[in-house]
Amino acid sequence: MGGGGWDQLVQFTCNVSAKMLHKIINLTVRDVRFPTSLEQHGSDAMHTDPDYSAAYVVIDTDCGLKGFGLTFTLGKGTEIVVCAVEALSGHVVGKSLQDIVRDFRGFYRLLTSDGQMRWLGPEKGVIHLATAAVLNAVWDLWARAESKPLWKLLVDMDPKQIVSCIDFRYITDVLTEEEALDILVKAQEGKQQREDQMLKEGYPAYTTSCAWIGYSDQQLKQLCTDALKSGWTKFKVKVGADLEDDIRRCRLIRQMIGPNNTLMIDANQRWDVAEAISWVSSLAEFKPLWIEEPTSPDDILGHAAISKALAPLGIGVATGEQLGNLFPLQCHNRVMFKQFLQASALQFVQIDSCRLGSVNENLAVLLMAHKFKVPVCPHAGGVGLCELVQHLILFDYTCLSGNLSNRMCEYVDHLHEHFTSPVVIHDAHYMPPKDPGYSCEMLESSVQRHQYPEGDVWKLHINK
Repeated sequence: MGGGGWDQLVQFTCNVSAKMLHKIINLTVRDVRFPTSLEQHGSDAMHTDPDYSAAYVVIDTDCGLKGFGLTFTLGKGTEIVVCAVEALSGHVVGKSLQDIVRDFRGFYRLLTSDGQMRWLGPEKGVIHLATAAVLNAVWDLWARAESKPLWKLLVDMDPKQIVSCIDFRYITDVLTEEEALDILVKAQEGKQQREDQMLKEGYPAYTTSCAWIGYSDQQLKQLCTDALKSGWTKFKVKVGADLEDDIRRCRLIRQMIGPNNTLMIDANQRWDVAEAISWVSSLAEFKPLWIEEPTSPDDILGHAAISKALAPLGIGVATGEQLGNLFPLQCHNRVMFKQFLQASALQFVQIDSCRLGSVNENLAVLLMAHKFKVPVCPHAGGVGLCELVQHLILFDYTCLSGNLSNRMCEYVDHLHEHFTSPVVIHDAHYMPPKDPGYSCEMLESSVQRHQYPEGDVWKLHINK
């Protein structure tokens, strides 16, 4: 038998005899940064010069299968996340994929409840970003082992298996394991039809690419014109740096997109509570669907106060339906989401594939949002966030919500060319990925060029 045939036989035997074993023999993490600040991509009121970056994880197995994962950062500090990933790697290397998925809840808790590293969180900040990167790579490995895109892996799972992946600690006062199972079982009806619908039509998206806060009016006009020609009808504008500038830019955007298309505004946590109320009141004439992150993401009662104070303004009138004052919000863990939902302090849930603890924790938040009847509109953009979160929202529609009313997923048209399976947008809709995995494998050539600080791109900007 020739060398090539022998290699194929060995690989086949490995796949058959050790299906799902895939012992993890190595985990590497690299600091990958893109100099997006040079053209003001991603700029907002709080983050004026972001360099979109990622702590990029690769898991190697004894059978040759790899898992890829990442967490998103803004440049400086990515090296800290890299150190945190390396600190967690000892909990991963040496385990088999089979052992992990057999007790995924236990594995999640192993990473988030290390008796010493837990002190650095718990389940928030740098250590949780690192946890997300590692778990994203494990989920990617699992989906590849099953030869399915991640959304399809989730959709095909038995409800009991989905529930077994979730850590319900700290949220059972709102959602028990039994309730979660009941929700998933009831949502099985019509699941195939919804999956077929997504494959045909895709999931509705909105764009943030037109109105970064550092863009000139001329650039804003051109990008809006191009987006409208491409079928976009929902636009988000960054606000919060200067009120008069916000008024001018919101007026310009509203004139460009017309009265019937959807406008959202995002302050990226810029204001105090009273300031948020006053500022948004001045922008109410432009009929924004929502004001996103008006104040500190930790201030549950502050968000509730803002929502109550803005209620008389009628912000949130969309397609003829009074939606109230709408606050989408990103939170750093399921416990924060639980409290925001309990306090009626948000009206849209913005899951994030890299800030929360990967798929496991996002599943918990999706289930809580469903119970509270709050629509999910994921946060995306950055490096790889669109690629990842599309899988989660496809699962949400197919296996949970079954509803597209006032639901959409953010899209930002930056850096997709650096991925082996970039997102596909058709007529302002995310089309379901077809390649196996979690869509977060980057081109090795891109990783090498943008690795910090030794990559060729950064040799030119090392003194930035």
